[in-house]
Amino acid sequence: MILVGIGVVLDPIQLLFVLITSYKPIFEDASWEALTTVGSETYIPNYSTGLVIEILFNLTILVASIYLIYLFFSKHYLFPKLHIGVLAVSLLFIPIDAWLLKQIFPGEPMFDSEITRAFIKTLILGIIRVSYLLISKRV
Repeated sequence: MILVGIGVVLDPIQLLFVLITSYKPIFEDASWEALTTVGSETYIPNYSTGLVIEILFNLTILVASIYLIYLFFSKHYLFPKLHIGVLAVSLLFIPIDAWLLKQIFPGEPMFDSEITRAFIKTLILGIIRVSYLLISKRV
């Protein structure tokens, strides 16, 4: 359970770091305006919609991850179910997000190395954690 607890505590910290490093520059360097303003030289149709969906999903997972910390330390009976649900939704969102990005950037591959790496990492983490959550009697 110690490893699960460490993972549960580190997950929102890691996600917050990724959110800040990935999205903050887009809003600070005027990229958002350039990419989303119709008539701009660098305008990309549907970019704003895709980015907003991605940010909202990640914020939802962040809130759920923080709630998982509470459930874990309070030894709440919902912890395993919600944790499995968050892992499953995260795993499902990766190919959905890749598909959305493919619609916005048709010339780009759907599964580049970064998306593939994220999917494999989430899949392996999910298999390990879900197996433990379902098999362990201490959970």
